[in-house]
Amino acid sequence: MSEVFFYHLQRQPLEAVLPRLLERSRDRGWRALVRFATPERLAALDERLWSYTEESFLPHGADRESEPQEQPILLTLGDTNRNGAAALFLVDGAEIPADLSGYERVLYLLDGTDNEAVAAGRAAFRALRDAGHEMSYWQQDEAGGWTKKA
Repeated sequence: MSEVFFYHLQRQPLEAVLPRLLERSRDRGWRALVRFATPERLAALDERLWSYTEESFLPHGADRESEPQEQPILLTLGDTNRNGAAALFLVDGAEIPADLSGYERVLYLLDGTDNEAVAAGRAAFRALRDAGHEMSYWQQDEAGGWTKKA
Protein backbone atom coordinates (compact mmCIF):
# COMPACT_ATOMS: atom_id res chain seq x y z
CA MET A 1 0.00 0.00 0.00
CA SER A 2 1.09 3.55 -0.69
CA GLU A 3 1.87 6.04 2.04
CA VAL A 4 -0.63 8.93 1.71
CA PHE A 5 0.08 12.45 3.02
CA PHE A 6 -2.68 15.04 3.14
CA TYR A 7 -1.49 18.65 3.14
CA HIS A 8 -4.09 21.16 4.35
CA LEU A 9 -2.95 24.51 2.92
CA GLN A 10 -4.07 27.42 5.09
CA ARG A 11 -1.36 30.09 5.06
CA GLN A 12 0.09 29.79 1.56
CA PRO A 13 -1.38 28.97 -1.83
CA LEU A 14 -0.54 25.92 -3.91
CA GLU A 15 1.82 28.03 -6.04
CA ALA A 16 4.06 28.56 -3.00
CA VAL A 17 3.80 25.08 -1.47
CA LEU A 18 4.00 22.76 -4.48
CA PRO A 19 7.51 23.75 -5.63
CA ARG A 20 8.97 23.12 -2.17
CA LEU A 21 7.31 19.72 -1.89
CA LEU A 22 8.54 18.81 -5.36
CA GLU A 23 12.06 19.83 -4.35
CA ARG A 24 11.85 17.47 -1.36
CA SER A 25 10.78 14.63 -3.63
CA ARG A 26 13.62 15.39 -6.01
CA ASP A 27 16.06 15.46 -3.07
CA ARG A 28 14.95 11.89 -2.25
CA GLY A 29 15.76 10.88 -5.82
CA TRP A 30 12.09 10.38 -6.70
CA ARG A 31 10.40 11.20 -9.95
CA ALA A 32 7.08 13.00 -9.43
CA LEU A 33 3.75 12.99 -11.22
CA VAL A 34 1.51 16.00 -10.56
CA ARG A 35 -2.13 15.43 -11.47
CA PHE A 36 -4.42 18.42 -12.05
CA ALA A 37 -8.18 18.69 -12.43
CA THR A 38 -8.12 21.35 -15.19
CA PRO A 39 -5.83 22.26 -18.09
CA GLU A 40 -5.85 25.92 -16.98
CA ARG A 41 -4.32 25.09 -13.59
CA LEU A 42 -1.81 22.75 -15.21
CA ALA A 43 -0.69 25.55 -17.54
CA ALA A 44 -0.43 28.08 -14.70
CA LEU A 45 1.65 25.77 -12.49
CA ASP A 46 3.76 24.71 -15.46
CA GLU A 47 4.84 28.34 -15.83
CA ARG A 48 5.30 28.79 -12.07
CA LEU A 49 7.72 25.87 -11.75
CA TRP A 50 10.11 27.53 -14.21
CA SER A 51 10.21 30.79 -12.27
CA TYR A 52 9.18 30.27 -8.65
CA THR A 53 12.49 31.69 -7.35
CA GLU A 54 15.16 33.78 -9.01
CA GLU A 55 17.85 31.27 -8.04
CA SER A 56 16.16 28.05 -9.05
CA PHE A 57 13.68 26.21 -11.23
CA LEU A 58 12.30 22.71 -11.28
CA PRO A 59 12.99 20.74 -14.46
CA HIS A 60 9.69 19.33 -15.60
CA GLY A 61 7.37 18.80 -18.52
CA ALA A 62 3.73 18.15 -19.33
CA ASP A 63 2.46 14.87 -20.69
CA ARG A 64 1.29 16.59 -23.89
CA GLU A 65 4.96 17.10 -24.84
CA SER A 66 7.15 14.54 -26.57
CA GLU A 67 8.89 11.93 -24.41
CA PRO A 68 6.99 12.44 -21.12
CA GLN A 69 8.74 9.34 -19.75
CA GLU A 70 11.98 11.35 -19.60
CA GLN A 71 10.62 14.05 -17.29
CA PRO A 72 11.72 14.02 -13.62
CA ILE A 73 8.50 15.90 -12.82
CA LEU A 74 5.54 15.33 -15.10
CA LEU A 75 2.39 17.48 -15.05
CA THR A 76 -0.74 15.67 -16.21
CA LEU A 77 -4.51 15.52 -16.36
CA GLY A 78 -4.44 11.73 -16.76
CA ASP A 79 -3.97 8.88 -14.36
CA THR A 80 -1.17 6.96 -16.09
CA ASN A 81 2.27 7.05 -14.47
CA ARG A 82 4.05 7.86 -17.71
CA ASN A 83 7.35 8.91 -16.13
CA GLY A 84 7.71 6.08 -13.59
CA ALA A 85 7.10 8.44 -10.67
CA ALA A 86 7.52 7.31 -7.06
CA ALA A 87 5.51 10.32 -5.80
CA LEU A 88 2.03 11.25 -6.98
CA PHE A 89 0.78 14.76 -6.22
CA LEU A 90 -2.97 15.32 -6.42
CA VAL A 91 -3.87 19.01 -6.56
CA ASP A 92 -6.98 21.16 -7.01
CA GLY A 93 -9.36 18.25 -6.53
CA ALA A 94 -7.73 15.95 -9.08
CA GLU A 95 -9.35 12.54 -9.00
CA ILE A 96 -7.53 9.80 -7.13
CA PRO A 97 -6.52 6.97 -9.50
CA ALA A 98 -8.01 3.57 -8.71
CA ASP A 99 -4.57 1.97 -8.55
CA LEU A 100 -1.95 3.62 -6.34
CA SER A 101 0.28 0.57 -6.02
CA GLY A 102 3.04 2.00 -8.22
CA TYR A 103 3.69 4.96 -5.93
CA GLU A 104 5.75 5.06 -2.74
CA ARG A 105 3.98 8.21 -1.63
CA VAL A 106 0.79 10.01 -2.61
CA LEU A 107 0.47 13.68 -1.63
CA TYR A 108 -3.01 15.18 -1.63
CA LEU A 109 -2.91 18.99 -1.39
CA LEU A 110 -6.11 20.79 -0.48
CA ASP A 111 -6.97 24.46 -0.23
CA GLY A 112 -8.12 25.08 3.34
CA THR A 113 -9.84 28.31 2.34
CA ASP A 114 -12.24 26.45 0.03
CA ASN A 115 -15.04 24.65 1.91
CA GLU A 116 -15.80 22.36 -1.03
CA ALA A 117 -12.12 21.36 -1.29
CA VAL A 118 -12.01 20.62 2.45
CA ALA A 119 -15.16 18.47 2.26
CA ALA A 120 -13.78 16.59 -0.77
CA GLY A 121 -10.46 16.13 1.04
CA ARG A 122 -12.18 14.65 4.08
CA ALA A 123 -14.08 12.20 1.90
CA ALA A 124 -10.88 11.25 0.06
CA PHE A 125 -9.04 10.77 3.37
CA ARG A 126 -11.74 8.38 4.63
CA ALA A 127 -11.83 6.44 1.37
CA LEU A 128 -8.06 5.99 1.25
CA ARG A 129 -7.84 5.07 4.95
CA ASP A 130 -10.64 2.52 4.49
CA ALA A 131 -8.74 1.08 1.51
CA GLY A 132 -5.86 0.30 3.87
CA HIS A 133 -3.34 3.00 2.99
CA GLU A 134 -0.98 4.37 5.64
CA MET A 135 -2.28 7.89 6.23
CA SER A 136 -0.93 11.11 7.68
CA TYR A 137 -2.50 14.55 7.83
CA TRP A 138 -0.41 17.73 7.84
CA GLN A 139 -1.77 21.19 8.55
CA GLN A 140 -0.01 24.47 7.88
CA ASP A 141 0.85 26.45 11.01
CA GLU A 142 1.09 30.22 11.52
CA ALA A 143 4.66 30.34 10.23
CA GLY A 144 3.84 28.35 7.08
CA GLY A 145 5.48 25.18 8.41
CA TRP A 146 3.76 21.82 8.73
CA THR A 147 2.34 20.17 11.85
CA LYS A 148 1.33 16.52 11.77
CA LYS A 149 -2.24 16.26 13.06
CA ALA A 150 -3.00 12.61 12.32
